[in-house]
Amino acid sequence: MYNANEKVDPVNVADEVSRSFLDYSMSVIISRALPDARDGLKPSQRRILYAMHDLSLFPGRQHRKCAKICGDTSGNYHPHGEAVIYPTLVHMAQAWAMRERLVDGQGNFGSVEGDPPAAMRYTEARMTHLGAALMVDMDKD
Repeated sequence: MYNANEKVDPVNVADEVSRSFLDYSMSVIISRALPDARDGLKPSQRRILYAMHDLSLFPGRQHRKCAKICGDTSGNYHPHGEAVIYPTLVHMAQAWAMRERLVDGQGNFGSVEGDPPAAMRYTEARMTHLGAALMVDMDKD
């Protein structure tokens, strides 16, 4: 609340907006876009693998529809909307996109030539052995 005895400093709006936007953009880059040094995963990748862990989609088990995986991830762990979830899942299943795949995909997950993947209702996935190994110590700090 405004107090009559309080001093109010004038602020240049352009400078304040510039500084605030820079602070916000750096926060977003650090918290969402850069992989974590501990496991090399971005937050969206970690959320997908955690949802797959909750669904017990371990190697050797049956594949589940990607729509189910994306829906559970969006509903339980990813508050930023679901537009990024399926492309991230597809990326983790593409052998040419990552050095080691974290997701074992079944169906059309695109091609090296740039062909798009099939819709999530037509594809299925489960974790690879490496993806499951990353989830072993997920509960530890």
